[in-house]
Amino acid sequence: MGDRTETPAGAAGRAPAARRPASVRNVVLVGHSGSGKTTLVEALALASGAVTRAGRVEDGATVSDYDEIEHRQQRSVQLSLVPVEWGGCRINLLDTPGYADFVGELRAGLRAADAALFVLSAAQTAQEAAAVAGATRSVWEECAAVGMPRAIVITHLDTARTGFDQMTRLCAEIFGGDDPDAVLPLHLPVYGAEGPDGHAPATGLTGLLSRKLFDYSAGERREGPPGPGRLPALAEARNRLIEGIIAESEDETLMERYLGGEEIDLKTLMEDLEKAVTRGGFHPVLAAAPAPPGARQGLGTVELLDLITGGFPSPLERPAPEVTTVLGAPRPGIRCDPDGPLVAEVVKTASDPYVGRISLVRVFSGTLRPDETVHVSGHGLTDRGHEDHDVEKRIGSLSSPFGKRQRVVPECVAGDLACVGKLSRAETGDTLSAKDDPLLVAPWSMPDPLLPLAVRAHGKADEDRLSQGLARLVAEDPTMRLEQNPDTHQVVLWCLGEAHREVALDRLRGRYGVRVDAVPYRVALRETFGTGASGRGRHVKQSGGHGQFAICEIAVEPLPAGAGIEFVDEVVGGAVPRQFIPSVEKGVRAQAARGVAAGHPLVDIRVTLLDGKAHSVDSSDAAFQTAGALALREAAEGAAIHLLEPVAEVTVVVPDAYVGPVMSDLSGRRGRVVGTEQTGAGRTLVRAEVPELEIGRYAVDLRSLSHGAGRFSRTYLRHEPMPQAVADRQLAREEATV
Repeated sequence: MGDRTETPAGAAGRAPAARRPASVRNVVLVGHSGSGKTTLVEALALASGAVTRAGRVEDGATVSDYDEIEHRQQRSVQLSLVPVEWGGCRINLLDTPGYADFVGELRAGLRAADAALFVLSAAQTAQEAAAVAGATRSVWEECAAVGMPRAIVITHLDTARTGFDQMTRLCAEIFGGDDPDAVLPLHLPVYGAEGPDGHAPATGLTGLLSRKLFDYSAGERREGPPGPGRLPALAEARNRLIEGIIAESEDETLMERYLGGEEIDLKTLMEDLEKAVTRGGFHPVLAAAPAPPGARQGLGTVELLDLITGGFPSPLERPAPEVTTVLGAPRPGIRCDPDGPLVAEVVKTASDPYVGRISLVRVFSGTLRPDETVHVSGHGLTDRGHEDHDVEKRIGSLSSPFGKRQRVVPECVAGDLACVGKLSRAETGDTLSAKDDPLLVAPWSMPDPLLPLAVRAHGKADEDRLSQGLARLVAEDPTMRLEQNPDTHQVVLWCLGEAHREVALDRLRGRYGVRVDAVPYRVALRETFGTGASGRGRHVKQSGGHGQFAICEIAVEPLPAGAGIEFVDEVVGGAVPRQFIPSVEKGVRAQAARGVAAGHPLVDIRVTLLDGKAHSVDSSDAAFQTAGALALREAAEGAAIHLLEPVAEVTVVVPDAYVGPVMSDLSGRRGRVVGTEQTGAGRTLVRAEVPELEIGRYAVDLRSLSHGAGRFSRTYLRHEPMPQAVADRQLAREEATV
C-alpha cells in the first residue's frame, strides 16, 4: 500500500460499527474485466475520505486488489470488501472480479449485497461494448429475478471510443428489455478542451432534474448554473427522464398532471426516483471517473455516493434468504432484526499466513459478537468435496476488512458484514446460527466447474502437503471440485477456466508451499471384445519342493453395453476342482480390471470356464488365479479388442445468434446434435451427445465462441466404441506420455 493512509478510525485500529441496519448499504460492483470496477471503488473511497490518496491498479496499490496474484496479473481474482462512510451511512462496497473464471466470487458478492452497480467502459467501440454488456446481461437478469435494485455506471470517459449518449442507448437496449425508458441517465457529462491525444476529458456533469452544473475541474465538486444555451440542449433528455420516473411513481395522478402541463417540483421527482430505484423498477445511468492526481473527488463520485445512500435499499428493505433446520425441515422466515435469532452466512473464506483462516460473513438476523459460541453448519456440497458438517465453534475477534487490512469491531448487527478469524471448520457457504437453535440458509447457485486439472505431488515429501492444500482450496472456493478418479487414479481439481486453474496452481505453490505438477488429464476409457474368442491358461512351475500347477480353458463373448462381466462355470467331470473355480473367476476379473490391450478396464463380456486340469499337490488358489488371467490374455490376442470412450450429454444455452456456430463446433467434435429448443429472452438450448475426449477444454472454447454469453452442462451417458482411427491416435498419445 506504500504510504497511503486511512481515516482516523482506521489509523486507530478500530472501525466504526454499524449500529442500525437502516444505516447500512451493501453494494456489489458487477462488470467485465477491465471495465474499471476496482478504480471506481478507489475513487469512491477517496471521495468519501476513507483514503487520502487513491492507488492505481497498474501500481498494485489499490485497496481492493491486495493479493500478490492480483498485483502480477493487474486484475481482480477474488471478492474484496471496502467499507466507506457517506451521509450517515456505512456503504459496504463489494468489488468482484470481472473475468468469467471467477464467477464464484461474483456469486458470493451478489449474495452479500442488497443492490448492484453494473460498470461498463466507454473505452471500446460500440460493437465491443455491446458484446461485453451482452455477457453481463445474464447477471442482470438474475438480479431482476430477485428484485435487486440496479444502476449502471459508465467509466473511462476520458479515453472514450463510444460517446456517453451512445452508451446510454446501448444500455437501454440491452438492459431495458421491454421497457427501455426504465434505463435512463440522471446527468449528462460536460467536456473540456481536447487534449494532445485527441480526447476531450469530462470535467463536470449537468443534472437533468436539478438543472445544475456539477463542476469537477478543480478536483472537488462545485455547484453552479449550467451556462448560457445549455438548458435547451437538456430539454429532451430531461423530459424523457421525468416521464420515466413518473411511470414508476405510486401516485397515479402524477402522469396526468405532468401531461397537463403542471411543473412537478424537484422534491417530488427525487423522492419518486429514489423509491423507483429501491423497488428495482428504474435503473439510472451515471458517469464516473477517478480523481486526477492531487484532487479529492473524481467526476460523478459524489452523485454516485448520494444515489447509493438515498436510492439503494437498506437491509431492512430486502428479503432474507430462506432457512431450514439442519435436517431440512421448514422454518418461519427470518427478518433483518439485530435482536432476532442469529443467522449469518460465510460468503468468503481466505487463508492468512499469520492469522490462519478468515471468514467473511453476512449477518442476516441477530447480532454477532466476539467470544460467543455458534453452530457452524454446512450441507449439500458433498459432490464437490465438502463433507456435511455440524459443529460448534467459538467466535474470536470480529473485524471489518478494508481491503487487506482488518479493523477491530465490537459487534456485527443484522445487515452488516464482518470478518471472523480462526473458524477452522467453516467453509464458504456455511451457516452460523445460535447453538441452541441451529439453522441452515438456503445455498446460492454456483456454476459447475467443467475444466479438469490433473495434479500430482512433485515428490513423496509433498504428498501430505498437497492433500492439505487441495482441501483448503475447495474450502475457500466452492466453484472448485476435488475428485479422486477411481478409473484413472488421478487427483483432479475441476475449475471454471484456464485463469481459474492458473490461480489454483499459483496458490498451491505460493500460499501453501506445495511442489505440485500439472499432468495431462486422462479420460476413463474402457476395453471390450468385439468378437468371440477362446483362451488357455497354463501355469505350471516345478523348481524343487512344492510346485504350482493350474490349467484352465475359457471362452469369451461380447455382451451389450452396460452388462459388466459375467462368469459362467460349465466344467464337467471335476476337471477343475470346485474349490478352485472361484479362483479362476478372481484371476479373470483381476486381469479385466488391468485391461488386456491398452491398460484400460475390460467390460461387457461373458467368460465361460469350459475345462482345465489340476494336480493333487501342486494346485492352489494362487495358481488358478494366475491361470485365469493368462487364459483371458490369450483370448484377447485372438480377438478384436475395441476401445470404448465415455459419451456425455452436453446441454448448451447460447444467444440465438450463436446457435449455428455452436452446432457446427459440436459436430466437429464428433458430436451428435439431438435437439434444440427456445428458452426465451433470445436464447436457445442445444442438446448433443459428445465424446468426453472432445470436450476437455469446452469450457474455454465455448466462452470464446459465444463471447462469454454461453453456458453448458455435461452428464455422463454411456461408453461406446471409439472409431479405429481415433483409437489409434489415442493409444499413440498414451504411449508417448508413459
